[in-house]
Amino acid sequence: MNAHAPDTTQTTPLRLLEVLEPSGGGSGRHMLDLCRGMIARGHHVEAVYSPLRAEEGFVRELTSLGLAAVHSVDMARSPGLSDIPAHRALTRIIGRDRFDIIHGHSSKAGALTRLRLPGRHIPRVYTPHAFRTMDPGLGKLGHLIYGGIETLLARTFTDRLICVSEDEHRHALALGMPAEKLSVVVNGAAPPPAGMAGIVRARFGIPDDAFVFGFIGRLSAQKAPLRLVEAFRLLAAKRPDAHLLMIGSGELEDDVKAAIAQSDLSHRMHLTKDFTGPEAVTAFDLLVMPSLYEAMSYVMLEGAAAGKPILCTAFGGATTVIEDGRNGRIIANDGDIAKLADAMLDCATPERHALLAAEAERLSSRFSLEAMLDLTESFYFRLAGRAPRVAHDGTLAPIAKSFAPLPQTPA
Repeated sequence: MNAHAPDTTQTTPLRLLEVLEPSGGGSGRHMLDLCRGMIARGHHVEAVYSPLRAEEGFVRELTSLGLAAVHSVDMARSPGLSDIPAHRALTRIIGRDRFDIIHGHSSKAGALTRLRLPGRHIPRVYTPHAFRTMDPGLGKLGHLIYGGIETLLARTFTDRLICVSEDEHRHALALGMPAEKLSVVVNGAAPPPAGMAGIVRARFGIPDDAFVFGFIGRLSAQKAPLRLVEAFRLLAAKRPDAHLLMIGSGELEDDVKAAIAQSDLSHRMHLTKDFTGPEAVTAFDLLVMPSLYEAMSYVMLEGAAAGKPILCTAFGGATTVIEDGRNGRIIANDGDIAKLADAMLDCATPERHALLAAEAERLSSRFSLEAMLDLTESFYFRLAGRAPRVAHDGTLAPIAKSFAPLPQTPA
């Protein structure tokens, strides 16, 4: 058990079901961290994932955690008739055991786990990991449809909706979700493993004195990896010592590979999925995040925990981690690739980078994994009708006040 986790010896363990449809990116990282942390605190934890978009590394890590059970349910990303058998499968899993909490992560798992027939009530928790309506390219009709569904589910079928940033919380309120059901728990990240920087650089023949721009994330339109490839192409001649190292996979993987191959810079642009984000970030000099939208990026937290300066577009959660001009930069999210290239060059100048790196290192311990686990566990206990434990640093006290008094479960 983690030495910093609250004592579980005097508390009846909870029976938890964690459900996720996409396995990549921050939502997958959150799921793994949450399952591992709740097991360490003595709880019975089962997990459900969808094999349709499951990444091999995620499944391998999930099944190695020692969970009470790991279930596979085909959940498709888009709404459709396949949701009917998926919902039936989840209902069977829920009916097999007397869970205390059902926690759905991301929009599809969140919807399928919350929609239920009358019967014994098991509290439902939902973490969106970025509402679909936070996508600036969604359009008015899409915003109306997705926003309406999310708000209906929040009002009718949700016991607690956990936002991962203040930006996401404000967005939920703007959609009309009830404030009394909303809470904010910022994701946390563990310090990166030591000794990986040299290993990662050597894998791609990157010199120790080279300047490495880094990217970690799902290769999808949301993360805008092609924008970054083009920005590096624009700046490459001005920084002949620079490399771009991209960690990830996804639906745009072939497009990214093609863009790199066509750039004549394939010896300086590297794409891999052989390393995890926490392993690779130690090899970066600057983490670059050109995403179209986010709620609270795990990649950003991992970069901050590693003490790395971060350059990102103005998306949700950015100001929670980045103090613009101090430990990184936040630029307009307007799709201007030349502006992104200029900002990357600016952050890479020796004087500017030295200042950003020093401040990033100083602020590297602000977002701990244990704080996220403490707060989430507190919500679980309260929703299950039990008094929450107070964490070792007292962080649960203000959060507990956001709940109306709940009856205590007899011992």
